[in-house]
Amino acid sequence: MNRLLLKTLFPSLLLGMSAAAFAATEQLSIVSNGETVGSIVVEGEGDRATVDYRVDNNGRGPKHREELTFGAGGIPTAWTIKGTSLMGGTVDESYRWSAGRAQWSSQADQGSAKAKQPPLYVVNDDSPYAIWVYARAALAQPDHSIAVLPAGRIALEQLRTLTVGEGDAATEVTAWRLTGVQLNPSYLLLDKDRKLFALFGPGADGTTIRAGHEAAVPMLGKLGAELETERAFQLQQKLAHRFDTPVRIRNVRVFDPASGALSPLSTVVVMRDTITQVIADDRLPQPEDEVVIDGEGGTLYPGLHDMHSHATLPSGLMYLAAGVTATRDMGNDNGFLQDLLSKIDAGQVAWPRIVPNGFIEGRSPYSARFGFIPASVDEALKDVRWYADRGYAEIKIYNSMNPDWVKPIAAEAHRLGLRVTGHVPAFDTPDRVIADGYDSIAHLNQLMLGWILRPEEDSRTPLRLTAMARAGSLDLASDKVQATVRLMKQRNIALDTTAVTLEQLMMSRARQVPMGQEDFLSHMPIGFQRYRKRSFVTIADKAEADAYQAGYDKMLETIAMLHKAGIRLLPGTDDATGFSVQREVELYVKAGLTPAEALRAATLGAEEFLGRADRLGSIARGKLADLVLVPGDPTRDISAIRRPRMVMKGGVIYFPTEIYTALGITPFTTAPAIRPAAKVAAREDAGGDAVGFGYGEHFHGD
Repeated sequence: MNRLLLKTLFPSLLLGMSAAAFAATEQLSIVSNGETVGSIVVEGEGDRATVDYRVDNNGRGPKHREELTFGAGGIPTAWTIKGTSLMGGTVDESYRWSAGRAQWSSQADQGSAKAKQPPLYVVNDDSPYAIWVYARAALAQPDHSIAVLPAGRIALEQLRTLTVGEGDAATEVTAWRLTGVQLNPSYLLLDKDRKLFALFGPGADGTTIRAGHEAAVPMLGKLGAELETERAFQLQQKLAHRFDTPVRIRNVRVFDPASGALSPLSTVVVMRDTITQVIADDRLPQPEDEVVIDGEGGTLYPGLHDMHSHATLPSGLMYLAAGVTATRDMGNDNGFLQDLLSKIDAGQVAWPRIVPNGFIEGRSPYSARFGFIPASVDEALKDVRWYADRGYAEIKIYNSMNPDWVKPIAAEAHRLGLRVTGHVPAFDTPDRVIADGYDSIAHLNQLMLGWILRPEEDSRTPLRLTAMARAGSLDLASDKVQATVRLMKQRNIALDTTAVTLEQLMMSRARQVPMGQEDFLSHMPIGFQRYRKRSFVTIADKAEADAYQAGYDKMLETIAMLHKAGIRLLPGTDDATGFSVQREVELYVKAGLTPAEALRAATLGAEEFLGRADRLGSIARGKLADLVLVPGDPTRDISAIRRPRMVMKGGVIYFPTEIYTALGITPFTTAPAIRPAAKVAAREDAGGDAVGFGYGEHFHGD
């Protein structure tokens, strides 16, 4: 393994003391799926440190150099970062505090603030070392919480003490959870001197661990899962609401994805996880022994779908708050996903329904490090059988797969009843993978690259995204394009588009709120806000910016052309915020679909593809209760889907206001009025005790 050399982590953490010179040398490694994928080198002298940070994973990764000067309490008074970000965009960030004023400049923003003492600045392009800097500053506060620049507050929570390693290598460490920087928390292990021993969990890019302890990485994976599961259990108990009595949702207009129309004001009744009644023009008295929710004239539609997701434990609540009740997992750590599916089935964690895909990658320097990476075609067929035995719906093939292996993999998958999807492997073509057995293609750019790239160009690199800048000149009426479209139509090939991810990449501009994120970004944690307000690719001049704009426009034209040709479009995101699903649906409308057509694709259309339209995808008697309540009419203004007031998944009710508050996000709307059933208690879906409601008409949670 490559190892990470860390020279001095400034052990002096006492209040009022500056970081002192320290001659210690430590080595750490950054590990993903059992392989080293990155390195950091930190060199310290006096109150200064330099940090070289590098990650190479899946053909991409941040690579930059940090220079820091520390003041009292270990808080930086100067911090510069130069290099490239995840997808190769330029990083050039600086921060300085002097004479009572803090000033900063980054891709996200520039600004200044008066401060008598050095404040803690949250950088736009951080590293594991930066996370430790934040944690150390929070540790120095009595309540382990500290305000940060440009805005917000971070907090550190002590979790448990444990020993890592055995014998002379045994090290006693304490686990901490850091929140307030990004959507997901970071988990750190600090030794007795409060130096960084490891960084792991959903907020980390791989696991960073001190050299000599790499064998402990699997243990840290289990520890991270355990700590995050404890948090998820607590949130489910607090936020999930199930009732033992019918739930009557009245005064709503029901969206029918088959017709694209809204009903007159109606009532929908749910008992446990099933819709029992859909009543138009309901004028009967409301039963006293039922929970009644007043939709106040809003719209009730089936839950949305993310048809290209990669599940993490904390992302479930974000999905549900956005009205997403089903996902198609397009590749994951196999052990993690199996465990998550069990927890979802048991009602222990808040998560949409998941349809799992089995990830199979080829071996190359660019390999993605999860799922299976078989060494031979026979091994790949064995992996297909592993997925089939565990109930996976599809096999997903990735960038580095040998094109000659696609056909036998697809044949084995089909023999066992699984569909086949994925990227178009490097040096392969969409036409060939369809002929070899693909049932759908993942990502609009993977389809379009077949019309853009030259045969010798390598799509395992970021070129698979940046080449979309060439798309503007593409003739969609050309023979090569239309031949592929005809083949897709003949073979009934679907496409999960992930247009929102392409928009984030192609249209990102430094210091600008990204397109489609204007109405939610300011509600998010400060680190998330600033990371999104950046250029994810290098844009050297106006010509290059114009090329990306033209490529983006062509992307939307392609969506419209495929829809008109009758190709099934599956809204997907390759993201996990939930907001991205809403934007994906909006992009379909921007491309030319009607709002009703876009909503159909994200609801009933997705379930038709998944083969579950008999029980999901529309609101009808006898179907499972996956529902979303929003104000307004999304068939007229698709942006109405951005304001869910209530989300129901299998009869379990979630109020987005409660979810966002619990996750440190400013809520967007209010919960609907609710009348508890007379003399009937509620029980929490996660196994909590029965709780009666002793308050007024608005439900406020437990």
